[in-house]
Amino acid sequence: MLRIIACLCFVAVSINGLAQAPKSTHADTLRGSITPQRVWWDLTYYHLKVTPNAKDSTLSGSTQVVYKVIQPNQTIQIDLQEPLQISKVIQDGESLRFKRDGSAFFIDLKKKQEVGKTETIEVFYSGKPRLAKRPPWDGGVQWVPDGKGNTIISTSCQGLGSSVWWPCKDHMYDEPDSMQISITVPKNLMDVSNGNLRSVVENNDNTHTFNWFVKNPINNYGVNMNVANYVSWKETFKGEKGDLAVSYYVLPQNLEKAKEQFKQAPQMLKAFEHWFGPYPFYEDGYKLVEVPYLGMEHQSSVTYGNGYKMGYLGRDLSNTGWGLKWDFIIIHESGHEWFANNITYKDVADMWVHEGFTNYSENLYTEYYFGKEAGSDYVIGTRALIANDEPIIGTYGVNQEGSKDMYYKGGNLLHTIRQVVNDDEKWRQILRGLNKTFYHQTVDGSQIEAYVSEQAGRNLSKVFDQYLRDVRIPVLEYSFGNKGLQYRWANVVDGFDMPVKVKIGSGKEEFLYPTAEWKSLKTKSEKTLSVDRNFYVESKESKQASL
Repeated sequence: MLRIIACLCFVAVSINGLAQAPKSTHADTLRGSITPQRVWWDLTYYHLKVTPNAKDSTLSGSTQVVYKVIQPNQTIQIDLQEPLQISKVIQDGESLRFKRDGSAFFIDLKKKQEVGKTETIEVFYSGKPRLAKRPPWDGGVQWVPDGKGNTIISTSCQGLGSSVWWPCKDHMYDEPDSMQISITVPKNLMDVSNGNLRSVVENNDNTHTFNWFVKNPINNYGVNMNVANYVSWKETFKGEKGDLAVSYYVLPQNLEKAKEQFKQAPQMLKAFEHWFGPYPFYEDGYKLVEVPYLGMEHQSSVTYGNGYKMGYLGRDLSNTGWGLKWDFIIIHESGHEWFANNITYKDVADMWVHEGFTNYSENLYTEYYFGKEAGSDYVIGTRALIANDEPIIGTYGVNQEGSKDMYYKGGNLLHTIRQVVNDDEKWRQILRGLNKTFYHQTVDGSQIEAYVSEQAGRNLSKVFDQYLRDVRIPVLEYSFGNKGLQYRWANVVDGFDMPVKVKIGSGKEEFLYPTAEWKSLKTKSEKTLSVDRNFYVESKESKQASL
């Protein structure tokens, strides 16, 4: 479903010349841009039917694509990555001609496509999909022995795109309003996918088909297939919108460990509903599903592979101790239900909207259960992992994400903005307001920046430019002299004017309002200045201040 939201005031401006954009290819453009063969139709529904075959690591099936015509055109683009092949495409019972250009298939439609009409094609495909090399970062399909004579089959494809395992409109700007996922597997196994299980159909060939239905819009990489000999249990979370069905699927040998570790799931839901508003997919439920890789934020079907350990595989990424108080994958990947699955970037260049906010959710979870100082300790501790080597925002239109600093620097950007807002309840309402205003939306990052600025009541565009589009950390330069304190921002983009909280001498904390020009403040005999640690800035005493 296409969604267009009017941009608010204070839209951030890109900074030129900060980084050399990598050269893009024809294939990058076909994958990452809204091509003429994509723009004319609004995706409304998918029915994905897949039969995985563990014996030869192949897939076969089809995707029914339902769409609304919004512009005249007779060619539709469907994406499917090599080595998978489309065998035929049908509309209204007639076979259609198509040609392949890398991962893009251009299908010639015989029927006149009339604006306002709803149409359907069904795309049939098969082949051996790309094997996941280092999931979830280098994804695809996994075929992993479970040690009991069965094969676990899992999918993960963020960035890579869901066309690595099924034919689809593989661009993030357009989502179906709903979706059915039908996976056929041997009778001794089961599939867990997104949404609610509507039925299990017993077939005559010793297989059965699991029919899952997603009632809400879903981004393409959020769709998943998980096949294994699962055991499961359920509970009900009493949330802001009523009863939420919560389900867990794990391998039998891990059942007892999982029942203990997964107690953190309702704790997570309670904390994140406080900060971000109601869980966005009550109609589809919430699931945690064990997989043979670390984990992924598949919508309403969050996958888990953290070894039933606290922290990140037993490590505290903040090096403060707080990161060992909770299971990183349960908390982080579930945080994506709000920022990635509810609010979804249109272009992967804005991936910070997913990862920056979700990294920050780790801080907020820590604060909810262990106090504000603990939350601050955690997010500040992750600064050691920031490289500041490339801008966080990538290149638009070519499926190119920005720096990995989108995680830890993104979280520290948001923590810093919270200090500028200087009103914890107002900040919480901004976070909740984002999820309400952009509920089930695909967005440009500039829309998020504009909303935060508007609700904060302060133009934060230069703050976003500094941290998202530049690699420098602001430096508060200061000097004490006969006229008191002199101060300014250095190492900043033009127009940077972020307030900062400092302590001068033995006095109370107060705000300074620096710009790139020297300012002065009358002081008594104080000769020391310290910056509030919650601001992601540096400070330096200067001997060259002048007025």
